[in-house]
Amino acid sequence: MRLFEDVSVGDEIPVRSKVVKREDVKAYADTSGDQNPLHQDDDFARVVGFPGIIAHGMFTMAHLTSAISAWAGGPSALLGIAVQFRAVVFMDEAIEAGGTIADIDPHTRRATLNVWVRVHREGVTEYPIKSSSAKVQLA
Repeated sequence: MRLFEDVSVGDEIPVRSKVVKREDVKAYADTSGDQNPLHQDDDFARVVGFPGIIAHGMFTMAHLTSAISAWAGGPSALLGIAVQFRAVVFMDEAIEAGGTIADIDPHTRRATLNVWVRVHREGVTEYPIKSSSAKVQLA
């Protein structure tokens, strides 16, 4: 686990990047049971205004929780997360997850993180997840 003594307010957690692949989104759909055609059928996605299928919001959030857990020292260190989904993620885009330490409680040894997922698209940075927070337990 991440040590309480090793962190300070304002510290950044390392950015973790992942290229979103069709087979990963399909595997997520099969595992989660979310078989919405928006995530599996390019023709359907085009009919509703997208260039092709999009990743599940929860797929994107899973990448964020993975980044937080890796930094904090494992999944058991992640006590809670609250996210706002703000943009879609397309296939073959690189999503980056990260955050900063916003607060540390010395009595509980817990840190609150401001967290996000971003994607760089046509010269513009979009945030599929922003204005979000996570709480982690420090050792």
